[in-house]
Amino acid sequence: MRPVRLALIADIHGNADALGAVLADVDAQGVDRIIVNGDVVNRGPDSVEALELLLARGDVTFTLGNHDDLVRLWHARSDTLPGDWFTDPFWGATDWSAAQLGRAGLLHVPQDWPMTLTLSEPGLPDVLVAHGTPAHYRESLSERTDPARVAELAGGAGVLVGSHIHRPAQATRGGVLVLNTGAVGAPANGDPRAQYLLLTATPVGWVPEFRAVPYDRSGVLSRFESSGLLDTGLSAEIFRDEIRSARSLYTPYWMWTEANAHPRNADTWAAFQREHLLPRG
Repeated sequence: MRPVRLALIADIHGNADALGAVLADVDAQGVDRIIVNGDVVNRGPDSVEALELLLARGDVTFTLGNHDDLVRLWHARSDTLPGDWFTDPFWGATDWSAAQLGRAGLLHVPQDWPMTLTLSEPGLPDVLVAHGTPAHYRESLSERTDPARVAELAGGAGVLVGSHIHRPAQATRGGVLVLNTGAVGAPANGDPRAQYLLLTATPVGWVPEFRAVPYDRSGVLSRFESSGLLDTGLSAEIFRDEIRSARSLYTPYWMWTEANAHPRNADTWAAFQREHLLPRG
């Protein structure tokens, strides 16, 4: 019998072109099951299309990502979010994505997605999957995670898989194999290709392979404008520039504004780019 093959994909972020390329590659690899490890939606212009592509398949299982949760909480005006976010123009892209999903009748879909998923194969250690970590979907998991924290998070599983940081990672910590899937729609490791993790169960153990699939980015970049997303303001511009550069920009900019008590607007974004020697436009 051939080995069992699993595709773990994540951080699609409303980029249907990247997702389509990955799904074609997944099918070519003879994968038995697809695990979508969170953040299907938000940031990019194609949240509805990306979610519909995945829901149309019969081989997909989901875990909940922070952005999948955010758009639901946003639409509900949840008091778990800071109240001033709802009137801050910086959050225009999130408001737009939530509205798109609401009109398509898809906002309710992630409400039943679990925070974690355990994958088991006879004779092999369990694989514990979560968007961030099993403790929280915004906690980072990578080769930099402290070994004691890895042991705490794994809880007896032999393989721990996360996403969220938008770059692939692999390490062994205290006998636990730590893996990060990388990002399909918005990589942050300088490689603009759509990235995911192929995990194969073999008689000698779980064998990881990081896949990077080229695709034409011109379509998704143009849809930032044609869809109206770019008209929502600064955060959409930053999300577009992340796809262009394959770098993390949004989070460093947010942290920089917090540390310096700056408003998040076009002037401070320009200052951030100058200070960090980022290309403009």
